[in-house]
Amino acid sequence: MHLATEPTLHRAEAGRSGGDVRSDLRVTLEARTTGGIDIELHSRVALYYGDSIRQQVLDTLTALGIRDARITLTDEGALPFVIAARLEAAAKRAGHADGKSALPEALPLPAASPKDRLRRSRLYLPGNEPKYFINAGLHAPDAVILDLEDSVHPAEKDAARLLVRNALRCVDFAAAERMVRINQLPLGLADLDEIIPQSPDLILIPKVETAAQVAEVDAAITRITSQQGITRPIWLMPILESALGIEYAFAIATASHRIAALTIGIEDYTADLGVVKTADGTESLYARQRVVNAAHAAHIQAIDSVFGDVADTDGLLHWGETSRALGFEGMGCIHPMQIEVIHRAFAPSPAELDKALKIVAAFEEAQAKGLGVVSLGSKMIDFPVVNRAVKLVARAKQMGLIMAPTG
Repeated sequence: MHLATEPTLHRAEAGRSGGDVRSDLRVTLEARTTGGIDIELHSRVALYYGDSIRQQVLDTLTALGIRDARITLTDEGALPFVIAARLEAAAKRAGHADGKSALPEALPLPAASPKDRLRRSRLYLPGNEPKYFINAGLHAPDAVILDLEDSVHPAEKDAARLLVRNALRCVDFAAAERMVRINQLPLGLADLDEIIPQSPDLILIPKVETAAQVAEVDAAITRITSQQGITRPIWLMPILESALGIEYAFAIATASHRIAALTIGIEDYTADLGVVKTADGTESLYARQRVVNAAHAAHIQAIDSVFGDVADTDGLLHWGETSRALGFEGMGCIHPMQIEVIHRAFAPSPAELDKALKIVAAFEEAQAKGLGVVSLGSKMIDFPVVNRAVKLVARAKQMGLIMAPTG
């Protein structure tokens, strides 16, 4: 006599668990033809949150159209948006829920990001590591980058895409601009299908070598925003990471009205040249100057690469000060402890700011008197010097270095 066995169609996993894992969970999903939903939960907080986790599993599977499955969860403190993303990834890996999503309830969108907003620091967050998302805004970077490219293993691209999508809906990043680095094309186009409906502020396009690549991303964003009825701006920042990309810098910088900034990836650029990346950056100076010149010619921001040695704060400060002197307006960072140093590096010195304020005051006084010549003491001030001072003062106000007058 043989006992009937319950048929299992497909089995798949998503997420991570283990002693070094935080804010994540591992989901195992076995789809069946009958038997309803069977949930096995392993969690240190099951006594307090077990019922709500089980209910979320049921709600998520219903949204995905799955009525019969065995679900095993090993929870390491995952928040609801992570649970939803991991369940959806497992379901799709098992061959189910194609074309369906289980979107968690979204927070209200923050104010739209101005094209010329302050971008001194942009903190990279690995897109498949939810533990880095939760408190990222507390470190006060000008921007966070939810990264789907280099920091994500190729086998986890699908799961990271869903996790980043849900993070854009559910995580409060405080005042930080919400950036996403998509994958190199053509894979990056699949990222856009999930990410753009969540209204990120800016998309970083990696390894750009031609204006046509930017145009392809721009067209995809236009298509998706039109379909979704999205009217708020979504900016672009191409990353130049090869000799060819550097040679086409200006064409790339002017390839779309959405481009707010141009940046460089020095690790890949130096690898393309076959040279060693050094602390003083001599080998990449030409490329960085090309980026600065192309960006300013296109009237967009020039943003420098990351500084890879987290422990070398003196080196970071020197690099940032040199970047500012070259014409960059900010740079990337890979650790929160780099943010304050970068902000210090890109701030004008007290002497610079004092001189600029005096020049602006002299200019305004000359304007009020109808004078065509600006003078500071006995010295005549050329208009290019005035323009530079006006820009420096405006940027200092953005940084909070000059307090608005109270009246």
